[in-house]
Parts: sequence; C-alpha cells; structure tokens
Amino acid sequence: MSSLATKSHPLLTSLPSFLTWRALGFRTICSGRLGFASSDPEQDPPVAGTKVLETFKEEFEIGSRLITLETGKIARFANGAVVLGMDETKVLSTVTSGKGDAVRDFLPLTVDYQEKRYAQGMIPTTFMRREGAPKERELLCGRLIDRPIRPLFPAGFYHEVQVMASVLSSDGKQDPDVMAANATSAALMLSDIPWGGPIGVIRIGRIAGQFIVNPTMDELNLSDLNLVYACTKDKTLMIDVQAREISEKDLEASLRLAHPEAAKYLEPQIRLAAKVGKHKKEYKLSMISDRTLEKVSNLAAVPIEAVFTDPSYGKFERGEALENIAQEVRKVLEEECDEECLKVLPKAVDTVRKKVVRKRIITEGFRVDGRHLNEVRPIYCEAGNLPILHGSALFSRGDTQVLCTVTLGAPEDAQRLDSLVGPPTKRFMLHYSFPPFSINEVGKRVGLNRREVGHGTLAEKALLAVLPPEDDFPYTVRVNSEVMASDGSTSMATVCGGSMALMDAGIPVREHVAGVSVGLVSEIDPSTGEFKDYRILTDILGLEDHLGDMDFKIAGTRKGVTAIQLDIKPAGIPLDIICECLEHALKGRLQILDHMEQQISAARTQDDRNSPRLVTLKYSNDTLRRLIGPLGSLKRKIEEETGARISISDGKLTIVARNQEMLEKVREKVDFIIGREIEVGGVYKGVVTSVKEYGAFVEFNGGQQGLLHISELSHEPVSRVSDVVTVGQKLALMCIGQDVRGNIKLSLKAALSKPGAEAKKAVEGCAPGDKEATNVWASVGNASDGQNLEFPTIKSETAETNSYSSSTPAIVIRSAAECEEEEKTSGLSQSSRSRSKSTVASEGDSKSKKSIHDGKSDMESKVETLVSTRNLKLGTIVTAKVYQIRARGLVLDLGGGIRGMYRFEANGKEEFKIGDEMLVKCSSFTGKGIPVMSSVNEE
Repeated sequence: MSSLATKSHPLLTSLPSFLTWRALGFRTICSGRLGFASSDPEQDPPVAGTKVLETFKEEFEIGSRLITLETGKIARFANGAVVLGMDETKVLSTVTSGKGDAVRDFLPLTVDYQEKRYAQGMIPTTFMRREGAPKERELLCGRLIDRPIRPLFPAGFYHEVQVMASVLSSDGKQDPDVMAANATSAALMLSDIPWGGPIGVIRIGRIAGQFIVNPTMDELNLSDLNLVYACTKDKTLMIDVQAREISEKDLEASLRLAHPEAAKYLEPQIRLAAKVGKHKKEYKLSMISDRTLEKVSNLAAVPIEAVFTDPSYGKFERGEALENIAQEVRKVLEEECDEECLKVLPKAVDTVRKKVVRKRIITEGFRVDGRHLNEVRPIYCEAGNLPILHGSALFSRGDTQVLCTVTLGAPEDAQRLDSLVGPPTKRFMLHYSFPPFSINEVGKRVGLNRREVGHGTLAEKALLAVLPPEDDFPYTVRVNSEVMASDGSTSMATVCGGSMALMDAGIPVREHVAGVSVGLVSEIDPSTGEFKDYRILTDILGLEDHLGDMDFKIAGTRKGVTAIQLDIKPAGIPLDIICECLEHALKGRLQILDHMEQQISAARTQDDRNSPRLVTLKYSNDTLRRLIGPLGSLKRKIEEETGARISISDGKLTIVARNQEMLEKVREKVDFIIGREIEVGGVYKGVVTSVKEYGAFVEFNGGQQGLLHISELSHEPVSRVSDVVTVGQKLALMCIGQDVRGNIKLSLKAALSKPGAEAKKAVEGCAPGDKEATNVWASVGNASDGQNLEFPTIKSETAETNSYSSSTPAIVIRSAAECEEEEKTSGLSQSSRSRSKSTVASEGDSKSKKSIHDGKSDMESKVETLVSTRNLKLGTIVTAKVYQIRARGLVLDLGGGIRGMYRFEANGKEEFKIGDEMLVKCSSFTGKGIPVMSSVNEE
C-alpha cells in the first residue's frame, strides 16, 4: 500500500509521523474504504478454548475379565457409537440409518467389520501399503454380528441401516469378533433406531473337560470347543460352533452355561442407554393392512393349499404353479382397480403361502413334499467320479446336488492369513461356489460373496476335526465344492461330499463327517410372544427354510458334533427347543453316514498314478543352500523341468510331485546336485565326464567322482571303452567299494538286471545335468605315477563283502585331470597304442567286508597278509596271464585276485596279447606293496 500511496501522492512521503494514517487511527485501505485500527495494538489474539467431551462409561466383569462400555468421546455424529474394551483390545462400533422413506420389502442391513494393521502397530505389507478389499475373516465377523441383531428389528422396518465395526487396538489375546457384536448391540441401544435389544454374545471353550468363559487365543488353541452364543434375556438368537467331536450331551451343557454368561452383557447396556440413550424415532413401517391380507387370502389360499398338498410337484413345477396363482390374483385386483393391494401383492401372497404351509405342518404333520417331519430325502453318493483328479465325490440329497473335488499341494501352498489374531497360515481350505444355474437363474459371477464364504467356512470347520495332524500328513489340502443344484442345505451336502472326496484322495481322515439341516415351524401367541406349539423338521427344503422359523445346520461324526450354525427369523427361540433339535439332527446324520460308508468307508491307497507324492528329506542348511543356487536358480530350474514343487525350510526339503515317476525324477536331480550317502551295493545315476583307455570317469551323487573300470563295463569282453560309453552319457551304476585312498569303484555290469546284458541298456541320455560340486565321501586322492608307472593296485577283501565285490580286485581311482597330466608328463599322449580287454577275475578264497579302510598302513598290512597266504616272496616264480597292455609295461594276473606289474625292457617292448601266459618271478615290490615282476627263461 505504501508504494501505491507514493505513486498517487508523492508529497505524503515527507509528512510528519503524527499526520500518518495509523497515527490518526486508520488501519488500512480495503476496497476503497478506510478501516479503523485497534485502540490497543499490543493486545494478544484470542486463545482457543478447551472443548470438554462428556463421556459415559460402564464397567463390569465376565469370566474374570474386566469389560468397559464407553460412549461420547468419538464418532459423535453417528446415530450410536460405543467403544468396548477388554484388556488392551478396544473395538469401536457405530450405527447409522438412512434418511427418507423406504420403498422396498426387505431390511437393507449392512454390517462392515474391519481390522486395520495399525491396531497392532504395523504397516500393511500390500503394494499400496494400505488395506484393500474385505478379507474372508472380516466377512465372517460381519456375518457373526448381522445374524443375532437382524431378527430384533421391528416387522415392516425397511429403512437402510449400516453397522461399521473397527478394531482400534489389539493385544492379540482376545478375538475382537465377539467384542464387536456386543459393542454393536450397545450402539443400537443408544441410537434412535427402533430395535428390540439388547443382546449378549459370549465365547465358551473347553480344555481337559473344563468349560472356559471368554478364553484367550492361546486357550482356544488347546480347546476342543469354540462356541459363540448370542441371546436375549430368555431366548437364543444365534449359535456358531467348531468342535472336535463333542457329544450332544456336552454340547447341551455348554449351551446352558453360555446363556447366563451372555446375559451378563444386558444390564450394563440398559444402564448406559438410560444415561445417554436417544429417544427412538417414529419410522414409517411397511405393513400389510388386515383388509389387504384378508382379500388376498380369500383369492389365493385355496389354490395355494392345493399346490402344497400335491407331493408330485417338483421345486420348479411348484414355483411355476404358485406364480400362476399370483398372476390370477393380480388380474382380479386390476379389474377392481385396487391399487393398495397391488402395491403389496407379492408380499401378501408370500404371507398367505407361509400361513398355509405352517398350518398344514403343525396340524397334519406333513410337509411340502409329502415327507414325515423326521424323514431324510433320498440320497445318492458316488466317490471317485472324476478319476484323474486327486479326489472327487458327487453327493445328492433330494434335488440338492454338490460336486466336491480335492487337490493336494505342497506345504508352501498353504493360505497366508493376514489377521490380527489367529494362525498365520491355513493348510486346509474349503471353497464353496453357488453358481446361478444351480437355481435356474441368470446371474453374474463376482468376487467374494458373503454367503459363499460363510457356507464354505462352516463346511471347513466340520471337516477340519477329522483331518490327520500336520506331522503325519504335511500336504496342503483344498476342497472345492460346486453346487450343481440347490433345494436346501447345500452347505451340509458340501460336508458330506467333501468327506467322501477326502477319502477318495487317500487322506487318512479318522471317519466320515455328515451334516443335516433342522428346521422349525412354530405357533406363537402374538400378545405374549410365547411359543404355543411347534414342530421340528429334519432335512429341510429351500421353501421350508424360507417359510420356517430357523435353519439349524449341524455336522458331525458318529461320535459327536464338529460344527454348528444357527440362524433364526423370529426374535429368539427358547433354548429347550434348540437342545431338542440336537437329538433329531443326530438321527438324521446317522442315516446319511450309512449311505456314505456304503460308497467309501476308508481312505484309498495312493498307488494310483494320479495321486500326488510328497517326501520330506533332512539336510544341513549348507547343503540346502547349494540346492537353491544363486537367487534360487537351481531350485526353479528343477521345478520347471519336472513340474514338481519344492519347498525348503530349516533343515528340511519337501518335494511334492504329481505321481511317483515325477518324484523319482526330482529326487534323481536333487541327488545329483547335493548327493546322498553312498552305500556299497547302491545304484546311482551318473554322467560320464571323460573316457580313458583303462575306463571312464563318472560324476554322480552331487559331483562325486568315481572310476568305471574297463573290466566293469560288461559281462562280455570289451576291447575299447569308447565302444560302450561316451562323454555325456547318463548311466545307472552300482558302487562296488572303495580303494585304500577312499576312491569310489563303480560297475556297470553289476547294475544290469541279467548277466550278459548289453551295457548300453543303462544309458538314459546324452546331456549332462546341472551339478553343484559336493563330496559326501572323501575327495579323490592324488595317485600320481611319476616316472615309475604304477598300475591299479590290489586289495585284500574281507569276509563281509557281497559276492560281486569279492570277485573284483580294487583299483586306484584317479581324476581325469590327473591321468591326463600323468600321460603328458610321460610323453605318452600321442604314442599310446594300448588296447584293453576286461576279463573276469577269479573268485577269492574269502569274502570282503563292506567296511572300507583308508591309509597306507592298512594297505601294507593287507598286502603282507596276502603275500604270506600266497607264498609270494622275492624270487618266487609264478605263471601269470597278461591282463592289460600299457604303453610302458603290462598288468599281470598272478591268480587268486593278485595283480602285478611288468616293465618293458629298455631296448624295446615285445609283442604281447591279452591272455598270453608267461613265466615271471617277483623281483621287487613298489612302495605301495605292488609286486614288480620280471621275465624268467624257461629251462
């Protein structure tokens, strides 16, 4: 502003200070107007006041744990908001309702439960580092909250309601799901939404026969029962059970214990609502008037009853007949121009159907399809209907049909769980799919569906109780359930089909698990809400589920219950009726188990070619590092070449292959890279690395070097090594021993199935495999000949060696590089003209031991014993045969498995042939005890 003033009035810059705007009390110029400055320029700006958040809290104790309900501090704009705390775990639940009138015929209740990683001080490991779509656990916890609160909304209340439960903090000791359900009940009590609560939700466990209220996660791991129970003051609302074959008697005891414990949550909620609860709003209820209901009933009741009393109708025929009745009623109302009735006609017709069906069941004891109340529908089951799969089964009960398949995988295929509590992985998974064609509808397949997740989890809980422990059966198991046709209880059909498919896959489950759904039709006094009469239905149809009061799914074995899920429609059912249903479910379950056991009663053997194979081997971590290779390259290459799966953990190598043949290929490659313990008489796969005149060097067992001598190539005489083997060939060879230096002797002819078979039959290929150098036995020693040519040594065999080893003299095993270096040193690389021919050595008098002695002193002692036995001394004359012709001498067979060395004279070498006999005498011994022979003139 000063610059503007200067340009407009240059003389203002020379005015004295007492004539300036601020001295005259003006603040500034704004939009052409003068403003007055404050009289006290030194006054501080106003300070923000302190806001007081009035909070209300209720504290109480259940199961030796202090629980708090708190409201007023956070989420103040919601219709109701409560923070429930137990130890260091806190859960916030909020409820809100939609504004405006509802134009629908159902309650659009949405429950969203969310666990964010900040609740445990962690950052999500996803790429975006934030939470994404709801996980399975979050969907299941949302269902756990929805099921007990939905029946308590008033009839005709169709306004949109949303519940959002979030875990604020978690110490990992308590499962927040039950806490979120109780917090939601308290939030609904405080809100202005009409609701018939409160409710209490409790978890019960059992360890060593003792029931535990509000067990911790550690206690649940030891418990054989995980019961979640929800109730009002005097009625049951929801039951969810996972158990290890708990008897019906013990289950009833746990239910009767859970009810009073859950009821302890009610009074604190009532007290909190009395302090700070809002007045309930008057919402418009979508009710059917008595006049409309009476008019529709007069038009439709008789034809509807005729349809339901005819058991010949199938599901779709019955539905089509009922739809025709509704259309006839519509035509009558349209002729009368009764708009009021037309608006609610579908709801009114459905109400008439419900009254007709329920009245017939209660008064006559017959159901829609003509069955008795305790009668199970006809059953068809088949195991192994898809033989190429690991396991499969088809289960049909009435018109409900489910196809279950089993897939076995490696331990690393286990599902990774990202939740605040519970195990980090899950090795048994059951995925349930409900395609639209199963109910003859057109639909779109989308992502995770709450109903599919809930039904699949229920069946998964039921089957988990009979699976073998992980130590006995380390496979990851996935059961896939495809609903082929649905007319009630597809989740229980999944349990039955899944149990048979597990047995068909060869999984050693303890026994079959079957499930059945039990329904209820009751007559309630409208004034008191008490049950006047009721009927329990076994194996309900889809229509009976829709028109009845409850769907009580119970699964188990002959010994007891493994899983339960109870959903109801009225505002609670007496616990006595619930316990009575357990006995009806047991009778129906036993009938189903009889049919299943007739089809398959024990796990099949895994001899089938399509059955996967799993083997777990133990190695040192250093050895496993060699198998993995740089950045896992070797491991990935084996998996790509064979199609098998390899998983490596601390000291363990697990291989999962599609069949036995694939498993053998993987083990062969693994053995080639890291090797395994070598045993005399064991057969090993190896690759020829070099071919010499006297034999071939073979690399096998993780880089170990061994010598396949020319005499061990075939049962028939071999004149040239290259005629039988070439570099790069893969051979199956038998280890026949070691020499005194620890070098390995291999035999091709010993590995042949029949004497005299061609050695080439053992050839498997021509490309050497990847290898990583490792020595299970001692490395090949140096056997340098120097200027003095030293031929293969002999070795005394002791009495415990196999018959083949006793007839084969020991030899010095040298690497190819050492032999080449020797030949270069001797200047014989180009001048060698030797030919070799293998002969079968004569049998020794004594058997050789499998134990292999190392060191020079052992060899010398053996030679001395052998010499004294054969009377071989200096000057001893013997008749020998030419065994092998070398560039500078001969190898002679002295008899008795003894070999000696004969040097050519300096003036030239004579002509010899293999097998020629010559008279020689022992002129000396080498430093290694090898007899050096010289010629003797025959007299």
